[in-house]
Amino acid sequence: MLLYIHIPFCDSKCSYCAFNSYVDKFSLREAYMNALILQLKTELLRFNVSASNPIETVFIGGGTPSTVEPSLYRPLFEMIDPYLARNCEITSEANPNSATRSWLEGMYELGVNRLSFGVQSFNNEKLKILGRAHHTQHALEAIRTASAIGYKHLSVDLIYGVQGDTKALLKADVTQALALPIDHISLYALTIEEETAFEKTPEMANEELELTRWLFREITSHGFDQYEISNFGKYRSHHNIGYWEHKPYIGLGAGAVGFLENCRYYPITSVEHYIQTPCEIRLEEIEAEALLSEKLFLGFRSCVGVEVKHLNPKQKRQAELLCHEKMLTCHNERYFNPDFLLADEIALRVEGF
Repeated sequence: MLLYIHIPFCDSKCSYCAFNSYVDKFSLREAYMNALILQLKTELLRFNVSASNPIETVFIGGGTPSTVEPSLYRPLFEMIDPYLARNCEITSEANPNSATRSWLEGMYELGVNRLSFGVQSFNNEKLKILGRAHHTQHALEAIRTASAIGYKHLSVDLIYGVQGDTKALLKADVTQALALPIDHISLYALTIEEETAFEKTPEMANEELELTRWLFREITSHGFDQYEISNFGKYRSHHNIGYWEHKPYIGLGAGAVGFLENCRYYPITSVEHYIQTPCEIRLEEIEAEALLSEKLFLGFRSCVGVEVKHLNPKQKRQAELLCHEKMLTCHNERYFNPDFLLADEIALRVEGF
């Protein structure tokens, strides 16, 4: 059982961001955090959370969780505490410019033991292009401060495939990241989404396959295993892996998504409406074929793989053919993809398209 908590407040809107986040609703923070508690009461019952069915991981995402003071998180943490598994991984995203020492200390005291910093680049010019509100020094100071406070696991997000990226720039980003006390890197290719600032300039996304392969090799050569197409670590996030394993997860907050068995649960996306009716949830039933398709796409782009038992005879034959072509491997009744950049192609071939 996983728990995702969505914080929709941001100090700035990045040029590439399509998430449910806002820069002009800070006055609603306290009411919103109170609404999360009301929804959580309903979800604990819906998902049958108990000591025997505990919350294994918590992930606070956004938006920008570091724009909300730790004191406003405290009631939420007090409510979930009895339901947390032993050694529960509790992650919060943070922006370097708003993750002050007092915020970092406050979240650490609440039990957060992993931080994911939205760094994106250590190049100040690239940060301006991406519309980031911080600069390089903010990132360096925040990460070092978090380590000094005692956070066990620290991760940074980096973006590549941006117009103007060069091998030298990306190498400098990776070199700087690896010089910090981190054990995880999330590496994302820039994609152009609708209703973002970059929608009008799609040429800003400029991924080059050979440069991507070089970047992957550069990170893994320093002991950061690639365990999913966008994730590298000396430590593997249990929350990330839980999604790819199709574990049930509670989606708390405006614009979050929950998943249980063959259903998805969608709270209201409007922050104002969510505060008024936090327990109003839209239900979507997922057909068996769609669930299998998700298992294939998630499994082949990650270390999770795909269990043989999920495939029909035709799909098994196709998977065995891919094994013969050395595009898949098979261990312990599970197929694995050794080249995540081919994940979509492999999933489509196994699925029968």
